[in-house]
Amino acid sequence: MSNEAVASLGAAASPAPAEGLSQVERVVDTFIAPSKTFKDILRSSSWWLPFLLLTVMQVASTFVIDRQVGFDRVFENTLAQSPKAEDQINQLQPEQKAAAIKGRVVGTKYFTYGLPVFLLIVFGIYALILWGCFNFVFGAQTTFWQAFAVSYYAALPYVLLSLLTIVTLYFGGNAESFLQQNPVGTNLAYYMPDAAPWLKALLTQLDVIRLWSLVLAIMGMAIVAKKSFMQSAIVVGGLWLIGVIFAVGGAAMS
Repeated sequence: MSNEAVASLGAAASPAPAEGLSQVERVVDTFIAPSKTFKDILRSSSWWLPFLLLTVMQVASTFVIDRQVGFDRVFENTLAQSPKAEDQINQLQPEQKAAAIKGRVVGTKYFTYGLPVFLLIVFGIYALILWGCFNFVFGAQTTFWQAFAVSYYAALPYVLLSLLTIVTLYFGGNAESFLQQNPVGTNLAYYMPDAAPWLKALLTQLDVIRLWSLVLAIMGMAIVAKKSFMQSAIVVGGLWLIGVIFAVGGAAMS
């Protein structure tokens, strides 16, 4: 048999390279088979679709908040959660108080609409920390963009949070009790408005959506860094725990 024939038979016997997931398949699998999505990030670290989905839903929920609640009310409700800040505002002269409130309302509104841009920076810093921890502490060979992609795909459950916010505000939401920091009842703090600030901050962190996203991030980094789930949990869970401590400490001091 000629060399050409042997090569032809070898090529025919070799399995065809598996095709990667489409962007839509990645998003869907994040909810139903997340390991498939994160394994595919090893092939391509593309992250544009989760970014687009999160951006669209964030802007849509902000628009509904603006229409159904109004950012004047959003600021008032937020201010009521911080007695020290409320006292400082109330001590101003009437003209100064009006100007201060107007400025903060406008700032809150435009910051909320522009949150996706701010989150790009936050996700970039977060991915850089993950990349550094896994590569320099555990000797992984992952890339920054793989960590960045994992961060965005792990955040996809927040699309559901935006959707729940929209539905809640259109169907029975109460503007007088609406809190932008905790818009729907996916955690116990939502049902405990009179609890101590530190306890509400803690319970807000123990949120179904947040914990879901946390587990996805742990799983995703374990896969792309090729480390154990426990090693990934030490890094990702440790960063989350630091955030919880700061949130609870800040609320206690306020």
